[in-house]
Amino acid sequence: MRPMRLDMAGFTVFRDETTVDFTDADFFALVGPTGSGKSTVLDAICFALYGTVPRWGGARGLANALAPSAAEARVRLVFESGGARYVATRVVRRDSRGNVKTANAGLQLMPPGFDVTKLDTGLSPDDLGEVVAGTPAEMDDAVLEAVGLPYEQFTSCVVLPQGQFADFLHAKPATRQQILVNLLGLGVYEEVQKRATARAAQAEAKLEAVDQLLAGLADVDDDALDRATGEVERMRALAAAVEAAVPELDAARVTVREATGALTALDAELDVLGAVRAPSGVAEVARAVVDARAEADAAAHAVSLAEEREEKLRGELAAAGDESPLRLLLRAYADREKLTAEADVVRAALESAATEHDAAVRALAEAQAAAERAEEELAAAFRAHEEAKATDQAVALRAHLVEGAPCPVCEQVIPRVPAVPAESAVARAVEAGKAARSASEAAKRVVQERDAAARDLDRVLVQARTRQEHLDARRGELDGQLAGAATPEALRDQLAELARLRKALDEATAAVRAGRDAARRARGAVDTAEERLRAAWRRFDATRDGLARFGPPAADRDDVAAAWATLAGWADAEAGRRRAERAGRAAAVVEAEAVATGVAQRIAGIFADAGLPADDEPVRAAAVAVERAEAEVRRLVERREQAADLREQRAGHESRAQVARALAGHLRANNFERWLLAEALDLLVDGASRILRELSSGQYDLVHDKGEFFVVDHHDAGLRRGVRTLSGGETFQASLALALALSEQLAGMSTTAASLESIVLDEGFGTLDAATLDTVAATLENLAARGDRMVGVVTHVPALAERIPVRFEVRKDARSARVERTGR
Repeated sequence: MRPMRLDMAGFTVFRDETTVDFTDADFFALVGPTGSGKSTVLDAICFALYGTVPRWGGARGLANALAPSAAEARVRLVFESGGARYVATRVVRRDSRGNVKTANAGLQLMPPGFDVTKLDTGLSPDDLGEVVAGTPAEMDDAVLEAVGLPYEQFTSCVVLPQGQFADFLHAKPATRQQILVNLLGLGVYEEVQKRATARAAQAEAKLEAVDQLLAGLADVDDDALDRATGEVERMRALAAAVEAAVPELDAARVTVREATGALTALDAELDVLGAVRAPSGVAEVARAVVDARAEADAAAHAVSLAEEREEKLRGELAAAGDESPLRLLLRAYADREKLTAEADVVRAALESAATEHDAAVRALAEAQAAAERAEEELAAAFRAHEEAKATDQAVALRAHLVEGAPCPVCEQVIPRVPAVPAESAVARAVEAGKAARSASEAAKRVVQERDAAARDLDRVLVQARTRQEHLDARRGELDGQLAGAATPEALRDQLAELARLRKALDEATAAVRAGRDAARRARGAVDTAEERLRAAWRRFDATRDGLARFGPPAADRDDVAAAWATLAGWADAEAGRRRAERAGRAAAVVEAEAVATGVAQRIAGIFADAGLPADDEPVRAAAVAVERAEAEVRRLVERREQAADLREQRAGHESRAQVARALAGHLRANNFERWLLAEALDLLVDGASRILRELSSGQYDLVHDKGEFFVVDHHDAGLRRGVRTLSGGETFQASLALALALSEQLAGMSTTAASLESIVLDEGFGTLDAATLDTVAATLENLAARGDRMVGVVTHVPALAERIPVRFEVRKDARSARVERTGR
């Protein structure tokens, strides 16, 4: 199988439509960062063919095919196999309940030379070639026939499992044996042994069951068959007697049903006719309509009178004029009186303020004079203080004077030293100065207070004069406005008349509204009374229609009470006539039931004579009795035949149990599995050694001894080395050789001809050093150079990818992954 082209849309990380063209990619690499979707490309190839992916864990992982929040995933793979070209398509959808199912799957054989690029032109599926499989169920067999490999072997031959190369090479013999059992499918022999054991147990269980059945068939003899045949004849005679009597019973029962039906119908008619009664109060319904209409007419007339009075008052009020000018004149009179009183108050306040102002001016002058005198006294106190200081200085010098000695100031002889005063002149002067200062400051405060009072009175006088001028001007305006106007008393009389008319108008308007409300209520009462009358007629019509089959008399449509009375009288007469007929019909029912009871007792006696219970359906009971008797005969015959068949089955079960036990015993021995594993390991090592010799340019052969792997190094005189001594690159070559040989063996085990035209290594190379990576790259180049298959590598190591001619770079953003081809 060689992939040619892969188309994806909505598949896992590939939300958008993505195409990977492998047409001429004999040696390619899928590159990109971890998690970008490289392995998903291989998943899509596997999914298109087999409908599942190894890492999904089976069919339950089908939901993994859908991209996040996507409702549909489409995968289409074009591949070549055995010289033919196919296209495999699978579509997965999520339904309204969230379940994910395969909506479509198909495999088509494309015409020879079909150009793959035409797929981009929007061809319909019918244009892609012959349909080999059209449903998911048909895909398994069709893909197996086209590819030659089942799913398990495809994932081990074409897409080699990641991380198992070196594990198989370095595994212990027991572990390697288990790996071979798993990969080569040798476990099937253990399964065969288990199934053989199970089949032997099943055959022995069936043998035991047959023996038990044969033991239960020991009583099937000729006497039992003769007794059963005689019972059949007796039951057939019973059935014939019953069949002869049943028609008479059926006729009697028909007569009972007809008589009972006639009586029931008569009783039903009596019930209907007896229920005809005039409703209570039907006579008052018509009178209520007449009364309601009279009240409505009276209410309408009252509304008309109220509206006329309202209109008349509106005219009178309009003729009386507007009250606004009158109220303005009254307000002007009131304002003038208020202004006059206020002017008198202001004038009196102005005169009082002028008097107070004159007194304040005089008090201010007196205070200023007192302040001047206090200042003069303070100045005199200062002068007295200076003089006192000079006196005290002279007195201080006297303490140093001596009579007859020269004066230290004037140098004259002192004839006598004056006496020293007892008190200091300065102290007295200071006390006098303080008193003068206090008096001066007090006088100044009085001046300030009286000056402030005088200024306040000045402002009051100015304000009073301004207010008086304003009041005089306003009173002049009002005098002009009121010149020639009516007196206040006349104005009030006019306003009182207007208020009276307006009040009367409001009362008339309220009367109109009340009258209209009363008229509406009266009309509602009329509608209610008329609806009651209509309801009474509807009830009458419904009752009369229910009596239509009896032919009721015509109704008087003008008087509902009379109509009800006529109908009720007619119903009473009809009911009386039918009551007279009822006794005869009841007697007919009793007579018919007596006849039917006699026939039924005769049939019950027939069953009692045969030893069977009576039944409500005698024909069926007789037929059942015949059938039971015949069934017993058939059962005895079948049991006799069954006994013969069981004896034949017993021989077959015994033979199969012996064969299964023998096969299980042979397969239970480990020698058979060890022989198979040894043969498989020899073939595997021979094939791997041939491939390793080619990959290593003739340096290494691979051999095994007692389950351990060794390499023979021809560049070192044929030295035999353990595989654990190999370098990383050499280990990769040996592991790859084993994997390729293993894939070829798996292909050989396929039930059809496998076409190994490609191999993809999903192996991690990120842990290899530079030298080992170089060896790995050279090995892959040698493998690709063989030209017998397409070689693909999944890697995120740039150094390895750069040596591969064709690269498919996988990138992923927040929405979708994308694939871009680079290189040749």
